[in-house]
Amino acid sequence: MPDLVLETDRLVLRTITEHDVDDHDRHLNTQAVTARLGGVMERHQIEARHARGMAMYAKDGFSFLFMIEKSSGQMVGYGGIKWVDNPRAPNIGDHEVGWIVREDRWRRGYAYESMTAILDWAFTRIGAPHVVALTSHANIGSWKLMEKLGMERREDLDFFDPDYPEEDNPAIQYSLTQEQWQAQE
Repeated sequence: MPDLVLETDRLVLRTITEHDVDDHDRHLNTQAVTARLGGVMERHQIEARHARGMAMYAKDGFSFLFMIEKSSGQMVGYGGIKWVDNPRAPNIGDHEVGWIVREDRWRRGYAYESMTAILDWAFTRIGAPHVVALTSHANIGSWKLMEKLGMERREDLDFFDPDYPEEDNPAIQYSLTQEQWQAQE
């Protein structure tokens, strides 16, 4: 049974379970959605990602969560908090936030709405001193949302990731401190 973690006006954000692989595969594992995220995954990769997320939530009290649209009861994306774990990143172990929204729900403000709740969660209940978000220059929608959320570009944290294509390198990072977040409210 999933845990309800956060709620916004239009969304419920809940823990991911082993029963969510089909929804993830059907709605989030598409060429359009994963174009700047390493591409479509095989089912076993989704299962492994979910298992890591469930273990992280059990151990650390945070992970990525499924966004459920209240009006339809459908999964519209996921977002949350994890540790920076890319071995090429200069800031392994920082709190990293991120999101994905299914294509038929793009441009409805779900990413902003969910990330506002997730950032509040990070800085209050989790007690993160700061968070980062990773993207690429080519992922314009992603870094524009980071800026809208008040995050600042951190060129000193950029790194090259050979697992991604040339147009998605370097990986770029934005950051936000707890103090910056509180000053916005």
